[in-house]
Amino acid sequence: MIAPETPGQGGSGLRRVVPLAVIVAVGVLIYAMGWHRAVSLETLVRHHTALAGLVDRHLLLVLMAYVALYIAAVTLSLPGGAILTTTGGILFGGLVGGLAAIVGATIGATCLFLIARSAFGEFLVRRAGPRLASLAAGFREDAFNYLLFLRLVPVFPFFLINLAPALLGVRLAPFVAATALGIIPATFVFAFVGASLAEAVASQAVDFHACEAAARTDCRINFSLSAALTPQLVAALFALGLVALLPVAVKQLQARKRRS
Repeated sequence: MIAPETPGQGGSGLRRVVPLAVIVAVGVLIYAMGWHRAVSLETLVRHHTALAGLVDRHLLLVLMAYVALYIAAVTLSLPGGAILTTTGGILFGGLVGGLAAIVGATIGATCLFLIARSAFGEFLVRRAGPRLASLAAGFREDAFNYLLFLRLVPVFPFFLINLAPALLGVRLAPFVAATALGIIPATFVFAFVGASLAEAVASQAVDFHACEAAARTDCRINFSLSAALTPQLVAALFALGLVALLPVAVKQLQARKRRS
C-alpha cells in the first residue's frame, strides 16, 4: 500500500509548498527593506495632491490599483489594513472606498487561505491527534458562525483568521461568505472615518508642502486612527459577534438534550 503523500514528498507536494514559500520570502523582503512603512497616512498626505489628480482623471484604474494593492497586502499578511481602508475612504468616499476594501480584503484572505490549505491543510488534518481532530471537526461543522464571530470582533490578527481555518480543513464557501460579511461593519467604520478626514488631509497636504518649500525642519504630519476604534465600537462589534455564535449555542443545547 502506498503511503499518502505529504507536503515536501514528491513533485506535487513540493509544488503545493512553493506558493507559500514565495509569500513568506516576499513578506520577509518587504519587512527587511522597510517597504511596509510606506502604508501610512503620512505617505498619503505627502502624495495626496498627485493621487487626487489621478482619481479625478482615471477613477476606475486607480480603484482597480487600490483593490490590487489591498489583495497583495492581505495575501502577504502585511500590517496596515485599517490605514488602507481609511485611505480608500479618503480617496473614493466612504461607500465606494468601503466596498473596494471589502473586495480586496476578501480576495486577499481567500488567496492566502487556498495557498495555506493546499500546502499544509490536508497534511495537518491527517496527522492531528484525537483532541485536535475533534476540535477541527467541531470548527468545520459550524465554520460559518465561528468565522463570522472572529471577523466581526476586530481583536484577532486578520492573517491568523485566514490561516487557522485552512489548517483545520474548513471549506472554501463558508470561509469566503463569513469573511465578506464579517468585515463589513469595521470596514465601513474606517472607510467613513477616512471620508470625514478627506478635507483635513487635503488641507494638511497643502500646509506640509508649504512647510517643506520653506525649508523648515519642523514639518510634521499628525494623524491617528486610535480615536476611530473606541471602546463603544469594540463593544458593539463584540455584541454582533455574540449574535453570530447564537446558532452554535442553540445547536449544542439541542445536541445535549438529545443525548440526555
